Order: sequence, then C-alpha cells, then structure tokens
Amino acid sequence: MDRVGKLWRRLAGRKRNRGGRSGVLVKSREENHEESIDMRMTCLLTSVFLLAAPLAAQVSNDPFPDPIGDDWAPLVVDYTDFARIPGVGGEAALMTTLIDEPATQRMFVNDMNGPIHSISYDGRTVRQYVDTNDARWGYRIQTQGSERGLQSFTFHPQFGQQGSPGYGKFYTWVDIVDTAPTPDFRPGPDGRDTHDTVLLEWTAQNAAAATYDGGPPREIMRLEQPYPNHNAGQLGFNPTATPGSADFGMLYIGSADGGSGGDPMNMSQDLGSIFGKILRIDPLGSSSANGEYGIPADNPFVGRAGALGEIYAYGARNPQKFAWDPANGNLFMADIGQNTVEKLTLVPRGANLGWNTWEGSFRYVGRNGVELSNPRSDRSVTYPVAEYGQPDPLLQGQSAAVGVAVYRANRIRAISNMVLWGDNPSGEVFAIPADDLPDGGQDAMRRVLFNDGGQARNLVALIRKTVPGANQADLRMGTGPNGTVYLLNKFDGIVRRLGR
Repeated sequence: MDRVGKLWRRLAGRKRNRGGRSGVLVKSREENHEESIDMRMTCLLTSVFLLAAPLAAQVSNDPFPDPIGDDWAPLVVDYTDFARIPGVGGEAALMTTLIDEPATQRMFVNDMNGPIHSISYDGRTVRQYVDTNDARWGYRIQTQGSERGLQSFTFHPQFGQQGSPGYGKFYTWVDIVDTAPTPDFRPGPDGRDTHDTVLLEWTAQNAAAATYDGGPPREIMRLEQPYPNHNAGQLGFNPTATPGSADFGMLYIGSADGGSGGDPMNMSQDLGSIFGKILRIDPLGSSSANGEYGIPADNPFVGRAGALGEIYAYGARNPQKFAWDPANGNLFMADIGQNTVEKLTLVPRGANLGWNTWEGSFRYVGRNGVELSNPRSDRSVTYPVAEYGQPDPLLQGQSAAVGVAVYRANRIRAISNMVLWGDNPSGEVFAIPADDLPDGGQDAMRRVLFNDGGQARNLVALIRKTVPGANQADLRMGTGPNGTVYLLNKFDGIVRRLGR
C-alpha cells in the first residue's frame, strides 16, 4: 500500500494502543498566559461550531493513531561530543543556530542571551566572537521567557572575500527591549507592543579577526510584536546559490505569526502583513520603504496590490528552522503546530503554507484539534511532506517541530540522502528520504538514535549524562564543512557532531 493510502487508512480508524496517553498538551507558562487571555472567545466560537457541525466532520487531536516509526527500525548513528559552549551567568548556553563560515575556516554558534562564539574546525578552540547584548552596541536583548532573545544569525556569503560588497558582514535577528523607535511593521491597530524584533547588520573590519572589530550594527528592519511568543525565526542565505545568480546574497527570514495562539489577528494569510511569513530581501539594497534593504524584483508578490514585496512564502505559524538541500536547492521548513500537528514542508516560491486555515494536512478548528474529513483538499495550499501528531507516545505531551538539515554525504550511510528534523522538548530526531519525498503523514519517518557505547539512545539520554535528571533537549541542528550535521541543545552547552 502506498504512503498516501496508509495515511488515509489510519484516518479511517485503525487505532492501536497508545499507552493511555490523554492527549492533553502542555504549553509553556508564557504561552498559556497569552492564550488564556486572547483565545477565550475563539474557543467559545469553536465549541459552538463543533456542536453545530455535521456528524461527518469528525474532529480529533490525534490524526495519526499509529505510533511514529511503527513500521520501521530506528536508524542508529555514531556521534561525538565536539565542543562545549560557555553560558551566561552560570547557565547553559541557549544555542539555536550553528553557521559554517568557510572563508575563515570557522563555525559560529549563538547563545540566545547575546554571545556568538567561534569554533575551530577541529572543535578544540572555542572563543567568544561578539556579545551582541553588550551595552556599547545600543540594543538591550529581551530574554524573558523561553522564546525571546538572539533568535538567529547568519554570515553574508561574501563575508571573507576582501573587496566584495558583503565583506565582513553578518546579520542578527533579535528581540529587544526598547520599543521607542518607530517600527517598520506593526501587527495591527490595537496598541499591543510587548517588545520589538530587529534585523541588524554588523560589519567587521577584518573578517579573519579572532573577535569582532567593527562598530555598532546598522538597523535594517524593525517589527513591533503583539505577544511575547512566536516572534522571529531563522536567518539564512541559500548556500547553493552561485555568484551572479538571482538568489546569491538574498537573505531569507523567518517571521512567526506574532504569538498568542491560533493567530488571533489573522496575519499569516494576510499578504499585507509581515507576520507568519518567510521573507526574502537583499540586505545590501535600498529599494524598501525605509531605504535600508532591497526587495528582489523576482519575489513572487512584487507589484501585487495590497501585498508586501518582501514575502517569499506565507501561511507559516512559527518557522523556527529551514534549510536547503545541497543537491538540488530544495528549501525545507519545520513549522511548529498549534495543539495537534507538527510538520516539515518543501517550500516553493510563492507558497501558501496553510496556517491558520490548515494545520498540516487538516482543517484547523481550534485547540480541540483538526477536522479529519477532506484533508489536503485545497489545491492552492502547499501541504507538508511529513507530519506527526503531538499526542504520539514517543513524545512528551507537548511538541515543536525543529531542525532542519539535509545530509548528502556518504560518511554515515544510515542517514545518507535523508532530510533530518526533530521534535522539542523530546529531543527526538527523525529522517525522511530526500529523493523520494512522501506526501504527508508520518509513515515514511524514521527515528534516529545515537550509538552510546553500544546502546541506542536519544538526545535526552545523552544530555542526562552531563545533566543528571534532564528530561528535555530543546534541540536544534546546524551544518558544518563537508555537509557534517551538528546537534545543539539548551541544557548542557555541548555541540554534538554526527559521526566519528
């Protein structure tokens, strides 16, 4: 039976024992607070809708009743404790992003509290490159709660090329305290302003210097945030773009739906809103409304009335991570779901990713779940290539899709030519084939475990070796030289390399 057939067979009700899980999901305290304030009316209306809905419109918070990996043996790979990143104030570094900078033969990794550290290619030298939260730069980072801080950073592809327009330049996407300056983008007229998210450009005088030797950053873009969660996402340049091509030097930016729950301001589907999007800009250009960046002429919504030219794709909820396939340039995004579905999507130019009309392959009807009838029925929507249900017994009662890395090397045969992604806070890592992409569901998902002295363990078990009692991972991924994949987490400060 093909994967699509298996998916719908499962939806038809072939249900197995799930170990007594209730399916009740646990959100962060911060998100619970915001949702309780702003979603009461939404929940009331949803309940009314459900009572009035036809019996055929079955609603569930468990669209995938068979457990993840039910039909597959786990993929077991070796790993190495590669480097340890120091934290701030005695706490573990809150790592979210790892970037390879080949021109200077270093990798870089951040702490959400502000520091960015360099790591030598052999992992033996770790040095603070810059503390972006230093008062001399003029931006105080907002780090309250679990979702705010230095969200992401990236280096211009010409960072190490002397004489080029991008020499010495790197970018940070950060939540800040100061909301006094006029933002470039607001969520709406209701006056909420918990903090601002700012895109900054830094310019080093000497790209090869051990520590940042430039001046204060240049502000490129400022967003006013209505809630303290679902703020920014990832920054990235397409590593497969070559000099002279239309995509070379174009900066991709993940911008979440603004927070609370359910996208209460309906911004993700609004092409006139910056929120709930993947953006694409020229950071060295000047054609934007504020004159601080360029809008590429080949962006899909340039010239459309009422639409922002910065938008590359829309309908995202919380696009924390995306990555390109080095073999063909495919762009994959892991998008965090509401209370039911986590997903991985292949994102084409101009895509509608569905939120908040769709959660994964299913109609979103609120925190009670998704509607199981007529999945994937809107041809205008780009649906996920893989997805899973939050109540799965492998997970921890709450979920957030993270990752992503596409492994095209052959040094680790078990995951060669696989798209890797994962789940938080469980720290589970999953893989799907990169050359035979599935059509949604979780049937193709393989669980990836790590060889720890002959025992196959997940990431949480590895963290527990250095942090006794740890039961969460807050996983992220990054790609280094030669396509090597690295795992980050927020609990023990260790960067782990896949393979020996």
